[in-house]
Amino acid sequence: MQDFDFIIVGAGSAGCVLANRLTESGAHQVLLIEAGGSDRRFWIRTPIGYGMTFLDETVNWKFEADRDPGLGGRDVYVPRGKVIGGSSSINAMVYARGAKTDFEDWRDAGNPGWGWNDVKRAFEAIETRVTKDGTTRGHGPLTVSDRQYDYHPLKRHFMNAAHEAGLRLANGEPSENFAGNGEEGFGPYVINTRKGLRCSSADAFLHPIKHRKNLTILTEAQVAKILFEGKRASGVSYRKDGMVHAVRARREVILSAGAIQSPQLLQLSGIGPGALLQENNIPVLHANEGVGAHLEDHVGINYYYRAKEPTLNAVLGTWAGRIAAGVQFILTRTGPLSLSVNQYGGIVRSSETLDRPDMQLYFNPLSYSTENSGKRKLTKPDPWPGFILSFNPCRPTSHGHVRITSPDSFKQPGILFNYLSTNHDLEEAVRGARLIGKVQNTAAMQALLAAPPQFDPSRESEESIIADFRKRSGSVYHPTCTCRMAPEAQGGVLDPHLRVHGVDGLRVVDASSFPNITSANTSAPTMMLAWRAAEFILNG
Repeated sequence: MQDFDFIIVGAGSAGCVLANRLTESGAHQVLLIEAGGSDRRFWIRTPIGYGMTFLDETVNWKFEADRDPGLGGRDVYVPRGKVIGGSSSINAMVYARGAKTDFEDWRDAGNPGWGWNDVKRAFEAIETRVTKDGTTRGHGPLTVSDRQYDYHPLKRHFMNAAHEAGLRLANGEPSENFAGNGEEGFGPYVINTRKGLRCSSADAFLHPIKHRKNLTILTEAQVAKILFEGKRASGVSYRKDGMVHAVRARREVILSAGAIQSPQLLQLSGIGPGALLQENNIPVLHANEGVGAHLEDHVGINYYYRAKEPTLNAVLGTWAGRIAAGVQFILTRTGPLSLSVNQYGGIVRSSETLDRPDMQLYFNPLSYSTENSGKRKLTKPDPWPGFILSFNPCRPTSHGHVRITSPDSFKQPGILFNYLSTNHDLEEAVRGARLIGKVQNTAAMQALLAAPPQFDPSRESEESIIADFRKRSGSVYHPTCTCRMAPEAQGGVLDPHLRVHGVDGLRVVDASSFPNITSANTSAPTMMLAWRAAEFILNG
């Protein structure tokens, strides 16, 4: 049995950061285990390629959640990266730290040292920001680019409408607001691209150091179980090429398998709800009802509009447009293929009476309303000029769960999001729809519309808005909190240093560790969390 100081399970957004930092001194032998394979693929490197990887089982776990009563009993598709870089290799690349108050909430959930001032230093350490003029700020491994000069001309309508609707606009560079200083603001999204290519966690943290002699990277190897000696994690077993292997950890095992598989692995290894483990004939090592509980996610909805002027539909919806965009991208690394379609938005307040932002907005210069939810491709937009106004509430109070259904580690766990199960979340769905209606009815937006929308959120009743939300809304793909950092008596799984309660030598470092979901996209806070976790690990 091979020995390593640290074993990291999962080479995703968090695992790549950990591999970088834990091998930096050269003093520790580190094994990074990833169930997927190489990320050196055209559609991963191409920023807009996430429309192609959305259903690609070679790089995507393609989980299916249980039918959700809050969504009218519909199935919920849960794409997660099964590849080096994890979900940072297949996401839409929007970079947003979240709101300052998100991290005050983390701290107040029983986690000293996780307030805004604590985490801000880690964000700054990982980032190099490229401004709209091409200048750089910071010296971190991760490139955060302001590409607003490359965004579609529809942006002028978006900004004018946002201003007319009274939304707070981003001051100066977008990275000084919702992507940087934790403040609300509407403006161009900054994204993780570098010289026109995706800059995933693997691109930023793993590939530059993958040849370090003290780092072993094992791909296409799926971990089945954490091994223990007494109550101390001593290693893992994994399957590769049809064979079962085991490796030993001299110091720690670190789960970075994500919000679905980290709790699954804990449960399979005897840490979780006692009755659930017993039902699956798994000996209980440490009973904790919090393992797999508190699943939080952002749920959002698109409103579709026809435009009087060309949108990205004219480019991505025709062979001629796609070929031209492809040639431009290959030759210059510019154009629509070098961007995300999530071009404008931010975190804002639906009412000035609120003390902090409660909605995330997306204004996108294309539409794909003819495709079924969960099965759409960005390369198949509507055959007319169209665009999307979209929102999701920032802090849902509905909680779901992840629970094993079998002792077989290669069987997907049961996933239930339990969306819209609280009055708070239903009220926010209405407030968000009314905010979209307010923007839609501005003079700037009305001048762009070629026809009234089929569903007008400014005119429909609250009951109709909720019914429509249940019928059409879906995951924004931000599952979190299933191994949350909090005191065990308060439903927590991890202590403030991300160590698993009740056992030794085991941590969980990924989005499952969040005490509560952040206000916006979860990729940035996941990498920040891993950067800080490495400090805790190395400092003993």
